[in-house]
Amino acid sequence: MEQLSKCKKEVITLAIETSCDETSVSVLKNGRRVLSNVIHSQIDQHKKFGGVVPEVASRQHIELINQIIETALKEAEVTFDDLTHVGVTYGPGLVGALLVGLSAGKAIALAKDIPLNGVNHIEGHIYANFIEHPELEPPFIALIVSGGHSHLVYMKDYGDYEILGRTRDDAAGEAFDKIARALELGYPGGPLIDKLAKEGNKDKIKFPRAFLEDNSFDFSFSGLKSAVLNYINTQKMKNEPIIVEDVAASFQQAVIDVLVHKTVQCAIDKKVKQVVLAGGVAANSGLRTNLIDKCKPYEIDVKYPSLNLCTDNAAMIGCVAYYEYIRGIRSGLDLNAIPNLKL
Repeated sequence: MEQLSKCKKEVITLAIETSCDETSVSVLKNGRRVLSNVIHSQIDQHKKFGGVVPEVASRQHIELINQIIETALKEAEVTFDDLTHVGVTYGPGLVGALLVGLSAGKAIALAKDIPLNGVNHIEGHIYANFIEHPELEPPFIALIVSGGHSHLVYMKDYGDYEILGRTRDDAAGEAFDKIARALELGYPGGPLIDKLAKEGNKDKIKFPRAFLEDNSFDFSFSGLKSAVLNYINTQKMKNEPIIVEDVAASFQQAVIDVLVHKTVQCAIDKKVKQVVLAGGVAANSGLRTNLIDKCKPYEIDVKYPSLNLCTDNAAMIGCVAYYEYIRGIRSGLDLNAIPNLKL
């Protein structure tokens, strides 16, 4: 086995992510080379409830965290003695779930007398692109879309962000889940709607697009969600058929049109030629295709992570932790979970 600890130029990061319903641990070398990225999803446990149950998620993390850490170290062919520091998500997320990962990270940092770096989960989603695309460097516009977040961010440099827009109500991924539930598709809703949308007519039903005020880069999907629910209920009251594929396609396109329009406009306003997608909804094939098509006339390059890096994972957390570590940033062992942490 390579003696990583003897090479001072190499930074070996152990990263832990437990913000929601994935228990994940990763080992990285120098921030962008992933030696292991173990992810255990709890989707099967939460499907019967139609969404994540916080108490169930926390218990699962407690049961799995030590095993996942051991597996990640083994796959990376390193030991605790090889680690340079520990990176761990401390927010935003479910407080009970966050505390499990945070406690494990603190224990390792204390036991091995190595630094601790607390990481913002939203920031982690952006950095997934650095792992996927080693050549990527700031500045760029990041569209972060997931079950809990919809952000437009101008990343000027590592750790230097300007928040241009955020959701005012439902996040994009949250809207996908709620509409999927209304259509009785199951959980999680995003992949199911994306699949059905390919078989439907996106122009069949005229759902609203909330672009908000002029020059606003904020998002609002509650009105669209209500419009879709009203359509479904009206069809049922009239005893008229609901073509699920058409509803899925029309709803998804309404979300995509707003996300893409605002993202392209941000890139133009900031005079940048790079846009990155991040978060669970970045896996949506329609969003990827539409954004690439709309960016082409402006010669804006679009990048996004592979599917396993779109969902919650510890590798993206480790990438952030690395760049904080080399900038001399350290977290104390009194670091607490912050469920509503802002970027």
